[in-house]
Amino acid sequence: MDAKPFSPACERNREPILAALREPFSNRRQVLEIGSGTGQHAVHFAAALPHLTWQTSDVAAHLPGIRAWLAEAALPNTPPPLDLDVTGPWPVARYDAAFTANTLHIMSWPEVQRLFAQLGSALTEDAVLGVYGPFNEDGQFTSESNAAFDASLRARAPHMGLRDLGAVDALARSVGLHRFADLPMPANNRTLLWRRGGQAT
Repeated sequence: MDAKPFSPACERNREPILAALREPFSNRRQVLEIGSGTGQHAVHFAAALPHLTWQTSDVAAHLPGIRAWLAEAALPNTPPPLDLDVTGPWPVARYDAAFTANTLHIMSWPEVQRLFAQLGSALTEDAVLGVYGPFNEDGQFTSESNAAFDASLRARAPHMGLRDLGAVDALARSVGLHRFADLPMPANNRTLLWRRGGQAT
């Protein structure tokens, strides 16, 4: 397992994210994680939430690393990862929960739009969605560190950058998702939670 990828950020943020997900995912059954990255979050969350089937997914290049983490953990609730590019075919299965971390600012905005459009058919009518990462508010950075992070992203690739909470919320509402929590996380990140059905609280 020497080839396992490792993300220090995943190691740092996994406990705060788990704390945010534990209650809203307590009555869920099937979670689709979009952009599972190294696979570290998946094995940590699946071990802590054994009632869930935690379905990892990512683009093909990341799947070997995810498989390595899943194989080492050998958990019964982590099926093999799915090859999922948000602009390509999506799973035909429907999930009552979805989660993604640190992906929206890596994708282009059209890819973010595609992600939410596809969630419309991938999620059940009572599904919960959790999204972790940094966000702007009303077009403004919420911290100097987020402004610096955004500049570093745009230097890497012009399509990257922090997304505005209002714009993301509008995409969620367009597929029937209503935000019910906005939880502060370390390092000026947030965990946003939406629920399908009912209204925001």
